[in-house]
Amino acid sequence: MVSIKDVARQAGVAISTVSKVLNNYPNVSVATKEKVNRAIAELGFVPNAIAAALSSKKSGRIALLINLNAQTQAIDEIGMQYMAGAIRQAKEYNLDLVTVFFSMIQDMTYEEITRYFLSQNIAGIIICGLSKDDYVLHELIQAERFKIVIVDAPIVNATTSSVWIDHKRAQYDIAKKTILENNAKRVLYIAGKKNGYVTDERLKGMNQLVQELKLTMLVRYGNFSELEARKLTFQYGQHKDIVVCASDLMAIGAMKALTEMDIFRPVCGFDGIMLMGYVGKQMNTVRQNFARISGEAVRELYSLMEENEGKNIVLDYEMVRMQYLDIIC
Repeated sequence: MVSIKDVARQAGVAISTVSKVLNNYPNVSVATKEKVNRAIAELGFVPNAIAAALSSKKSGRIALLINLNAQTQAIDEIGMQYMAGAIRQAKEYNLDLVTVFFSMIQDMTYEEITRYFLSQNIAGIIICGLSKDDYVLHELIQAERFKIVIVDAPIVNATTSSVWIDHKRAQYDIAKKTILENNAKRVLYIAGKKNGYVTDERLKGMNQLVQELKLTMLVRYGNFSELEARKLTFQYGQHKDIVVCASDLMAIGAMKALTEMDIFRPVCGFDGIMLMGYVGKQMNTVRQNFARISGEAVRELYSLMEENEGKNIVLDYEMVRMQYLDIIC
């Protein structure tokens, strides 16, 4: 990473002079400012705004970048939990947190996104919902200009950490529990989105289970859409013993389709959202504590901003059977 020493050497000035320019001291000549700013631009130097904020006891600023689920008209409960947990933890660290949605930056180039975050005085970013197709964000991560924590993607470098659960194991566990409870052999597995990190991990868990229990499995992608899962269940569910879904929303769509077809097939989901309790049928699911996950992401981002190395953090999960009485207050 480029340091303030590198900028001073490039500009041919003292480190203290670079510091004065960065902090807008009045007694620096225009020529010196131009020389320092030119060196900053040439080297791509990004000041550690958080370290400066901590030393002056002022709040730093971080961004929570969220990819909301556009496949449902229901409120995105997961996104709301991410925001609640991140805001609560940021407050404890005296950090100013701003929320940015993928839709706000989806047409930007790497240079435009970088300028956008710098213009907002953002020193660290938490990314929720990264896919393999988000090429510009991958470029941002690889550039290592910002401290970054990624939720649900196994990417780690000197300035980047990942926070997630073991999705492969969790999918294996919940599917195995439901399959053995119902003596099922023929599985319809409705996966999430192609090229998704979470989707790949959960599919690995299902493939491992299929081999171990000698099952047959048909895999279709539901794009985390309740409607798409409903259509797939109408098309394939009647000829399978069980429907395993990679999200609760898709599990709700599958269960509603089976009810309309007037046939019983066990269904299990993934995530543990409250909406599952209102379906009318109890379903097994993996419950993730999304507020805790985003809170951990803030803690890890703070650690990165104190110049610690990036690392992979794996949190726990629980298997539950969602019902109405568990969610009402």
